Amino acid sequence: MSNLEIERLNLTADGLTADGRSFERTLPGEEITLAPDGTARIVTPSTDRVAAPCRHFKSCGGCALQHASDAFVASWKTQLIETGLAARGIETEIRPIKTSPAQSRRRAVLHGKRTKKGAQIGFHGRRSDALIEVPSCLLLDPNILDAQPMLEALTEIAASRKSEVSFTVNVSQDGLDIDVTGGKDLDPRDIAQLSALVETHQVARLSWAGDAVATRIPPAQFFGDARVVPPPGAFLQATAHAETELQKCVAEAIGSAKQVVDLFSGCGTFTLPAAKTAEVWALEGEDDLIAALDTGWRQASGLKKVTAVTRDLFRRPVLASEFKGTDAVIIDPPRAGAEAQTHELAGSNVPRIASVSCNPVSFARDAEILTQAGYRLDWVQPIDQFRWSSHVELAAQFSL
Repeated sequence: MSNLEIERLNLTADGLTADGRSFERTLPGEEITLAPDGTARIVTPSTDRVAAPCRHFKSCGGCALQHASDAFVASWKTQLIETGLAARGIETEIRPIKTSPAQSRRRAVLHGKRTKKGAQIGFHGRRSDALIEVPSCLLLDPNILDAQPMLEALTEIAASRKSEVSFTVNVSQDGLDIDVTGGKDLDPRDIAQLSALVETHQVARLSWAGDAVATRIPPAQFFGDARVVPPPGAFLQATAHAETELQKCVAEAIGSAKQVVDLFSGCGTFTLPAAKTAEVWALEGEDDLIAALDTGWRQASGLKKVTAVTRDLFRRPVLASEFKGTDAVIIDPPRAGAEAQTHELAGSNVPRIASVSCNPVSFARDAEILTQAGYRLDWVQPIDQFRWSSHVELAAQFSL
């Protein structure tokens, strides 16, 4: 069989040949041959190929692009945004990408299973259920890596020999915030053991499927000047670096607005910094996130009025008429974007829109809705907080 050439990467960062076959850990321009097991062997490597810095790269599914130079990854992720917008006929300024440093991932989902000797903790292999231990992971905040003994002890309590448990681990101002899912039902003896583990390992809070089991100290995050205690397992930006960069972009995009609407507000990542200079109407679909945001605002000092409301923006988007008197809108939807909400926003005549997205494809679709309604896409700021993965975040400014 003749050799094959990799032409480009797909959206999951696998290399594609001209006939559409995909091969992981390959790069554009590389010539490959197939091993007997169907995997690619590199015949002619790309000049962008580098030695993977992490020894877990080939087995772990957490990273897809450690074999590529930082310059290539930055260019490819920027190109994903450019291509998505070009497909919708949109051109704009795309700023140089900002990449989070190694060992800065403050939020991660790890998995655990019991073994004959105790417990195993790690990530799943790529496209596999195999659990891979990652004691020297280059992504995770050292505080998460240091929690392995705690997670092993939790696994021995939570899991049967046939089941697997998951841990959503957030690094807070006051220690780790751990939420366990997939574990067995707890009895009083288990709760006593778990409370002791929290004290021994100085964990801030331990929760079981969203219910707090033991809290040594409420696990706080700071959004601007407000101290917020998110609910167990709550979404946070994956790195503090990316959160800061996104907040800067949002602040630039809304400018001197005095009346702001924050759509998909979560527990206040953008709402509370904006409230330093503007009154904000914050909307989010989950009650517990809104409650955390509202408490954080009420306990802060020096902020303008925040009205925090639970509302399912997919089933009941804010109507164009409801934006009357609004100077700026912040919108940070899930990966699917917010098509229905964007149609309402397009008819609102709000002067400025700060858009945050974790999906260049859905962002481009929603951007087309806005630009066809007369908005101008002023700039896009790519942010790579999921270093070495195929994911890319962005912030953008729209104006009339």
